[in-house]
Amino acid sequence: MRPSILRRMLRRAASTSALALVAAMLSTVGAAGPASAASGLQQVTGFGTNPGNLQMYEYAPADLPADAPLVIALHGCGQTADGYHTNSGWSKYADLWDFAVVYPQTTSANNSLSCFGWFDPSEDSRGKGEAASIVQMVEYAKQQYGSDADRVYVTGLSAGGGMTANLLAAYPDVFAGGSVASGLPAQCATSQTAASGCQTASQTLTPAQWGDKVRAAYPGYTGSWPRVAIWQGTSDYTVYPANATALRDQWTNVWGISQTPSSTDTLTGNTTRTVYNDSAGNPAVEMYSISGMGHGLAVNPGSGTAQCGSTAAYFLNTICSTYYTGVFWGLDQDASGGGGEDGGEGGSTLPAPTGLQATGVTANSVSLSWDAVTDAASYAVYRNGTKIASATSTTYTDSGLTAGTTYTYTVAAVDASGAQGTVSAQVTATTTAAATVKCYTASNYAHVAAGRAYTTGGYTYANGSNENMGLYNVFYSHTLKESPTGYFVIADSGCTAS
Repeated sequence: MRPSILRRMLRRAASTSALALVAAMLSTVGAAGPASAASGLQQVTGFGTNPGNLQMYEYAPADLPADAPLVIALHGCGQTADGYHTNSGWSKYADLWDFAVVYPQTTSANNSLSCFGWFDPSEDSRGKGEAASIVQMVEYAKQQYGSDADRVYVTGLSAGGGMTANLLAAYPDVFAGGSVASGLPAQCATSQTAASGCQTASQTLTPAQWGDKVRAAYPGYTGSWPRVAIWQGTSDYTVYPANATALRDQWTNVWGISQTPSSTDTLTGNTTRTVYNDSAGNPAVEMYSISGMGHGLAVNPGSGTAQCGSTAAYFLNTICSTYYTGVFWGLDQDASGGGGEDGGEGGSTLPAPTGLQATGVTANSVSLSWDAVTDAASYAVYRNGTKIASATSTTYTDSGLTAGTTYTYTVAAVDASGAQGTVSAQVTATTTAAATVKCYTASNYAHVAAGRAYTTGGYTYANGSNENMGLYNVFYSHTLKESPTGYFVIADSGCTAS
């Protein structure tokens, strides 16, 4: 055993009581065992100097094209690379969308419960320990598969989620995006004893203070920042939901954008998604809050494109987080067949539709149009990266939206076999503010005097609707509702006077 590894093991063993507390809070025990050859998961040795004493496992579909994306997936405490590969659903989308997956694995030689050292600066900092080993795996896989260096992503659960946030902070030049599931903000704790406070206490730092922790992880960095997805159950009592809010505050601050959502929508599995767009109108941070879910990774077993994974300890049947994370990163659009829910066998050669534009907006709808694509049988319409409709013409109206909210749309042509072509460029549209409704109760005489009605032939009529309100005097009274401004209708019931 290398002396450096022995020293690390002794140092970790010295804080037994603190380690036990961390383990109790973050333990996500899964079945141990070697990687399964039947699953296609293979161990790689000799990927680098490996200062963090990690193991490397990988999965890639047959005939993976060059310049494909690369995903790094980090297990939770007590779990294994094979268990995470089996239950998380990443292998399904690797096959569907053409990318490779690397599963780093820590062991009890590093931590008695096989937790990644998200709370240890000697393990989670740039150029050090486990973080450096993971980046060595990235470099090895890029050479092995010819992966696109600009499309490397990292995701993790629990302790793996905490390490994911630290990797994004320390290596924004390596990772284009990340996904933190039931995890912690970057650099939340710098010791084992401080870890429990991160996991279960209220987070009191400001967005700027959280953002400073990221900026301090790689001082002087001036490049673009990773796009970050955050997954959290509202009933998680291992890593409290306050951590998801802190992650949201941290990464929106790093991006220099508001903590107020650009859009909010509801997904399957009692999931609420809030989206935070960058200055160009593209999603930079997305937060998924799953009502009633405890501590674990959200999966949704099934054969549908948006379904994935299998249930096990800390793999919870609610929604396929892997699918929505992949769509957020654009992995479905990177696929040779255009990806998406209608991607057919082998994909389609149909080009991306051009001329996509918002032709009209209301408080709760957006109307779209685009140029026709030759040989297209239909068109897949996407809102904020999720397919919402299949249109047979080159127009579509998306309804039931939230007033005063910005949405991002793309479309893709689908051929007669059901194979989807290349996805279009994005267009953004903001619904109008909700109409202000005001109600006024007064005599007909007072309504006329206030300019809400007029009189002719001894009778009173509401401005705009011209509804007859009765005789023009102080003895007849009505409630008038104003919406839009200057347009009045009789509303004697169901409308409270302003």
